[in-house]
Amino acid sequence: MSALLQTPLTEALGCRYPIVQTAMGWVADANLVIATTRAGGFGFLAGATIPAAALEGEIQKVIKATGGSNFGLNFHMFQENAAQCVDLAIQYRLRAVSYGRGPDKQTIARFKAAGVLCIPTVGALKHAQKAVELGADLITIQGGEGGGHTGGVPTTILLPQVLDAVKVPVIAAGGYSTGRGLASALAAGAAGIAMGTRFLMTSDSPTPRATLERYLKVNDPQRIRVTLAVDGMRHRMIDNPFINRLEGAGPFGRLRIALSSAWQWKQQTGMSLTHMLGVLRQALKEDPGAVSQTVMAANQPVLLQRSMVDGFPDEGILPSGQVAAAIGELQSCQQLIDEMVAEAERCLAALCARQAAAKAAPAIS
Repeated sequence: MSALLQTPLTEALGCRYPIVQTAMGWVADANLVIATTRAGGFGFLAGATIPAAALEGEIQKVIKATGGSNFGLNFHMFQENAAQCVDLAIQYRLRAVSYGRGPDKQTIARFKAAGVLCIPTVGALKHAQKAVELGADLITIQGGEGGGHTGGVPTTILLPQVLDAVKVPVIAAGGYSTGRGLASALAAGAAGIAMGTRFLMTSDSPTPRATLERYLKVNDPQRIRVTLAVDGMRHRMIDNPFINRLEGAGPFGRLRIALSSAWQWKQQTGMSLTHMLGVLRQALKEDPGAVSQTVMAANQPVLLQRSMVDGFPDEGILPSGQVAAAIGELQSCQQLIDEMVAEAERCLAALCARQAAAKAAPAIS
């Protein structure tokens, strides 16, 4: 490995290259993390969508296949088995955890005591600063180009803002898929990059072929847009009939879609008929639009499951960064990382050569 790609990220996470595979729901399973790790990157398991009964087995599978616990676990404190995620990360001494809506100082202190690095993902400068105050060891910043829940600030603006404001290593995410992108992030001062969509669009991804074909067909970044229709927060995803139907429905229409979704997949959500009727009564008394957003937020894992597991891309949501429009083939994680590393090294070597030539050139009087 070139010294140009040795960064605070590779030192902290123990990976060969400063490339992180993010924890995409229903996508970042043990097999994808294993493929990423073997290729020299650092992978996160998607603890938010791995069933509680299967989570420890997935962790053990990665450890057995890679020979160690040099990978991470992503979770949200609002998920039902958050305590289990915390305990397992500590029990197996995983290298890192990642999260959005993060744990409190006490939980972060537990991770630190166990040597588990805390790497929150943020989409705004103030959130980065708050995360450092709470004890983050590294920070992933995701620009508005990124997929799923995303902020509104582009990576090119957010990255330098955060680099100037915090002292911990910063990982850049949102819009990366090539070695040129990796080189540009490192040249700007980032410790590495994180990619979700690019790893989703690999041959090691568990995503059904029908859904992957939908991702590959998108060649216009404007078709990968932000919507508020799912839960009232900014989501970037590929345009599809389900999202169009949500956006076109009024408050009561969105509530009907939300409850229909919850009923169809009630085995996964655990939403009983009594609870659904209670939500409906509340909607009639209050704001049906707001209640539909609450129900849809609870349903989000199963909406993802419909497209990302069952293979029906028109019947669920398709989270995606805009970079999907620039990806035309499904490489393996090994091929992807090998090509990115070679390209990044060429770019950085050329930059260093230019710098050396400039220093050697005689001064102009």
